[in-house]
Amino acid sequence: MTKVFIDGQEGTTGLKIVERLKDRADIELLKIDEAKRKDPEERKKLINASDFTILCLPDIAAIEAVSLVENENTRIIDASTAHRVDPDWAYGFPELSPEHREKIRTSNRVAVPGC
Repeated sequence: MTKVFIDGQEGTTGLKIVERLKDRADIELLKIDEAKRKDPEERKKLINASDFTILCLPDIAAIEAVSLVENENTRIIDASTAHRVDPDWAYGFPELSPEHREKIRTSNRVAVPGC
């Protein structure tokens, strides 16, 4: 089963993603205790326990979240603007070219076009 953590799951974008994924039998949503949602150690634990972490955060918090990654297998999908033009990140718009599609498929870091 694929483990997904949504960092920022209490915001508008996070809530919408939770709603879309919550009934999927092939996904386990990792939830953070509301009292610990800004605790870097708790976030770090969940980020590194996930197969995918979706960042629904302001730019500064998204950059901080990426710095918490210690598991080289955790894939990050960032909805902020923090990594959109970073050449080390795939830009999550596969229609741009076959190369974009492949980079998205194989990258552990994907910046989505917007939220």
